[in-house]
Amino acid sequence: MIKKPSPRLALLVALGVFLTGTAYGATAASKPVPLAPRAIEILKAMSARLAAAKTVTFTAVTTDESPTHLGPPLTYSTLSEVTLQRPDKLRIISPGDGPASEFYVDGKTMLAFSPKENFVAIANALPTIDASLKAAYDTAAIYFPFTDVLVADPYKDLAEGLKRAFYIGQSRLVGGTTTDMVAIANDRVFVQIWIGAEDKLPRRMRALFLTDSARLRHEVDFSNWKLDSPVPAGTFASTRAASAKRVPFARPDPQPPSKSSK
Repeated sequence: MIKKPSPRLALLVALGVFLTGTAYGATAASKPVPLAPRAIEILKAMSARLAAAKTVTFTAVTTDESPTHLGPPLTYSTLSEVTLQRPDKLRIISPGDGPASEFYVDGKTMLAFSPKENFVAIANALPTIDASLKAAYDTAAIYFPFTDVLVADPYKDLAEGLKRAFYIGQSRLVGGTTTDMVAIANDRVFVQIWIGAEDKLPRRMRALFLTDSARLRHEVDFSNWKLDSPVPAGTFASTRAASAKRVPFARPDPQPPSKSSK
């Protein structure tokens, strides 16, 4: 079992918190303007870098907290290998830890494939990745926590309903590079983002949904960024999924009957 920390250790921890607060907290703790210009500038630079790329590949490791009957949450992680080709092609392969899944958009169709169960759901794609991702969520509850970096205008997505934005400081401990830390908030969510100071690419996003009474945290770590690299033919298709059992492209949870079915 973990023992209670010694008074000396507690003092060192307290000192560390104090020093961290001195380094980072002055900007955050002082009374900032609602939308700090430096924070907005960093977010827009990140958005411009991503939006300008014709192809984007990266690895995302998502860590979610899940409540337990004991009170403290457990954490679960999911790995996703992502390939995007603007304006209408996308591949997201998630081998685990959770149920393995694959998602493809080839410009004409959307395809959600479960390799273990050998199930596939297919629907018509829309003209843009933004529209296809919205349709996937609305129709089948398919959601990716890194959608903000896939859309055509990431800043527009992040700035929707924005009430607060401030610059925290720099970190040299995230993503193997120096990052600028920015915090943003609207009425629904508070997000801290670590963005490469030189390459303007996101390295980590950490979100807390304000409407969640449990205050569970959700984090995405980004790595292996490649922009404007050639994408091999066949990237946005799956030969395994072609022979899988078809299931409806629909939400997995039961839906209430429509009025017409009564």
